[in-house]
Amino acid sequence: MIWSFIKISIFLAIAAGLAFGATYLMNDPTGEVRVAFSGREFSLSPLEFTIIIVVAFLAMLLVLKLAGFLMAILRFVNGDETAVSRYFDKNRERKGFEALSESIIALAAGDGRTATAKATRAERYLDRPELTQLVNAQAADISGNKDRAQEHFKALLKDERTRFVGVQGLMKQKLADGDTDTALALAKKAFTINPKHSATLETLFQLQTDKNDWSGARDTLQARVRGRMLPKDVGKRRDAVLNLAYAKAEREDGDNENALASVTKSNKAAPGMVPGAILLAEMKLEAGDTRAATSVIKKAWAQNPHPDLAAAFAAIEPNETSDERIKRFKPLIKAQKDHPEARMLEAELYLTAEDFPAARKALGDLAETDPTARSLAILAAVERGSGAEEAVVSGWLARAISAPRGNAWVCEKCRHIHSDWGPVCDNCSSFDTVSWAQAPQTEDSRTMAAAMLPLIIGDKISATQEDQTVNGDEIIMEVDPSDAQPAQEPVAETEKAT
Repeated sequence: MIWSFIKISIFLAIAAGLAFGATYLMNDPTGEVRVAFSGREFSLSPLEFTIIIVVAFLAMLLVLKLAGFLMAILRFVNGDETAVSRYFDKNRERKGFEALSESIIALAAGDGRTATAKATRAERYLDRPELTQLVNAQAADISGNKDRAQEHFKALLKDERTRFVGVQGLMKQKLADGDTDTALALAKKAFTINPKHSATLETLFQLQTDKNDWSGARDTLQARVRGRMLPKDVGKRRDAVLNLAYAKAEREDGDNENALASVTKSNKAAPGMVPGAILLAEMKLEAGDTRAATSVIKKAWAQNPHPDLAAAFAAIEPNETSDERIKRFKPLIKAQKDHPEARMLEAELYLTAEDFPAARKALGDLAETDPTARSLAILAAVERGSGAEEAVVSGWLARAISAPRGNAWVCEKCRHIHSDWGPVCDNCSSFDTVSWAQAPQTEDSRTMAAAMLPLIIGDKISATQEDQTVNGDEIIMEVDPSDAQPAQEPVAETEKAT
């Protein structure tokens, strides 16, 4: 609107200036121009002289145009069949390319309305659909005219040079509309046209992982690695995750042979990946290969101590006694003796055997230096088993309620907490971002304090206590935090008890 007003104002100013100049020349009686030509002298008024100059200029332009036309005819006579048509099209092309350039500038500025108008004008003048359709499609897209943009994108499919752009445009429209099935089909088509386009491969991989198409995602991942769009170590890690996801899916479908082959590849590429090691150990155990299952768990534990690995290691010999279990776990604990997970695991094992002094020694000062719901619940169980007063036990459990939850399966991108590991985040759909890390303190305090003791078998924690479970959730639910002693008191009571 403002630009139109400015153009009208400029036109009126020029018209007024010309009118003023013409009036001045007509009303100037003293003005005179003398021209001498071929021995003759002519006297002209200023207005007449101005008119002659303008006419001469126009005549010169006409002569130049006629000369150009005659040259085109001469080239046509000499065998150039398109010379005359090019002469007439030259002006149209000039106008068309001017409009096209203005449309591209408007696109870069985000002015969809101007871009659309200029692109439509360029389309009238130019016989270059591969250019005008492309700009028209982009202009309609940023203008919000999806139907018109779709028409132009479909038109681009007809030309080999613009087919990829047309498929890309339609794919983005389907993604915006939430039609992921069609978007996936278009992404695959775009991949066949241009298998080295980074953005297409990234979109295709995301859609395939969202659809649990693990086999297709592996092919796409390999294409990205071959095209040097991903570092080799990242590609190796992601390939291990995809193999594990594929193995889980195949096992659910009852195809244990393919599942075992895939999870073996996954574990070979990433032996420290906890869920892969657990699945492989379970399948080896089902096949009766206890030694292989033990080896897999030990290798994973050496790289990444995890409570699920300890549970899987315990499941290898489910009927062993407490003392036998402690003896079998000794090499595992020794491999990571200073790790908090190993210290809590050893304390849990001694709790199972009702060796409370050994459990206290194994736990050490972990409840003070790295207090979590689990470590504090273990200490509470030790205190109760050692015969400490109920106030001491309640005090430690009260601290467990407000303590950090500890490690959990957390998405590195959105910090969403998962109950189990998965290849894709349930919240933000990011691939391979779920890792075992410190959980953000956003959970309910009682949930955070649910310190499980997964290896404790049986219902007793002390021969002097009545039968009761040692599940951290149930213990905590019995405690009213308002009745508990302050955090300092359990320490003093513990010293008295010892």
